[in-house]
Amino acid sequence: MTSTETPLSTAGGTDRRRWFALAIVMTAAFMDLVDVTIVNIAIPSIQREAGASFGQIQWITAGYALAFAAGLITGGRLGDIHGRKRIFLVGIGGFTVASALCGLAVNPEMLVASRFLQGAMAALMVPQVLSIVHATFPAHERGKVFGLFGAVVGLGAVSGPLLGALLTEWNLFGWEWRSIFLINLPVGVAGLILGSRFITESRAPRALKLDLVGVALVTLGLLMLLYPLIRGRELGWPLWGYVSMAGALVVLAALVAYERRKSARDGSPLVELSPFKVKSFAAGIAVQTVFGVALGVFFLVWTLYMQFGLGWSPLKAGLTGVPFSIAVSVAAGMSVQQLVPRFGRKVLQAGALVMAAGVLLYLWESGHYGLGIAPWQMALPLVVMGVGMGLIVAPLTDAILSEVPREHSGSASGLLNTVQQMGNALGLGLVSVVFFGTMSDHLRPDQVGPAFVDAFRNSLGWVAAVMGVIFLLMFALPKRPAQHVEGERAVTEPKEPALVS
Repeated sequence: MTSTETPLSTAGGTDRRRWFALAIVMTAAFMDLVDVTIVNIAIPSIQREAGASFGQIQWITAGYALAFAAGLITGGRLGDIHGRKRIFLVGIGGFTVASALCGLAVNPEMLVASRFLQGAMAALMVPQVLSIVHATFPAHERGKVFGLFGAVVGLGAVSGPLLGALLTEWNLFGWEWRSIFLINLPVGVAGLILGSRFITESRAPRALKLDLVGVALVTLGLLMLLYPLIRGRELGWPLWGYVSMAGALVVLAALVAYERRKSARDGSPLVELSPFKVKSFAAGIAVQTVFGVALGVFFLVWTLYMQFGLGWSPLKAGLTGVPFSIAVSVAAGMSVQQLVPRFGRKVLQAGALVMAAGVLLYLWESGHYGLGIAPWQMALPLVVMGVGMGLIVAPLTDAILSEVPREHSGSASGLLNTVQQMGNALGLGLVSVVFFGTMSDHLRPDQVGPAFVDAFRNSLGWVAAVMGVIFLLMFALPKRPAQHVEGERAVTEPKEPALVS
């Protein structure tokens, strides 16, 4: 391949292939988002049919997130170095193979190992999505593109349980829970074929090298932080877990110091620290991390509450999330295309308050109706929450990445996804405290339902408090998103990305 510089107006303004490329990478992002949540709804089936223990179930759900978070920054940098299209295709191909291994697993141990592989391949695939969008579309089009991305994020986040419920209930070909993984095969193969044709290659304009010391430090730091959170409750929160989490902070501090020296020495660090000088990026990273905590807590306890607490079937639980999905998708599109250009940061802050209001309404309803609550009674709080989430998710992504130099978009998007997964993992760890920590380990059958309702309500209180913190953090974001200013300037002063033909 030979490197050629192509004006953005040519690459992004007239090449219709970029919209096909967008559809492909968005499908891949959707596939990843669904896989994060689809397993939760099938947990009873996996326990029953695969004979998995509670500890193995933990690893089936958390192994994916652990491998995903640990590899995201490296995946983003590999795209910068070797080409985002190439690494994306490697990732989606590996993700498809890992999905097949999950579906064909002969025992819980194989399923756990395959989920780790699936998460590692997603870490190669996902960072390229925003990087390809950032390098392919001109600034004045990115608002619309990120609005679509926000809709996909919202749809993927809640359609996983619904899709998992349908596939589990239908029991296609007698596969039972296996179909939630095997469904990825045709989608992955299509993405691999179409992606090789329609995605335009791009990479950092100057030669970079993979920072292996940085890879080791970031992986070690995240493992030391996430492993105790995932295993803590199961092992009784041992002392070594707290020591490991404290040590993780030391390792991550060493990573920052090393990356500064690495950047000064040869300009090729794993984590590009210069984006943190951009206020919108630094503030957005903080918001994204805390937002990940809120979502990590809510989606897990919501699933446990409906299936184990209320005793609902997977299909009934999955269908209950449809109003939330629709609300997120509609609000995300309106947020970026209509509201943010006019009202700026206030839209994101309104989203945090609206989502908190929905959570508090849900908390009240779950206490008022108790075990007799019906799906239609959950619709109002879920719609309010969905609108709030939609107002946040799409413009937040744009605010974080809009001012990041294109040559570092892979590293920046990898870091963005990593902190989101770290937030989710922190939320998963907090579930042991805010949900399971409120109930006894030995419950009679008649005590299970009320205990789960009380634990759910306690968790919702924590989620509402976190949304209040997010509202305050958003004061550090720019009042007017930079992408709109850049987009107006880009009409007459287009920037040039590094494209490879």
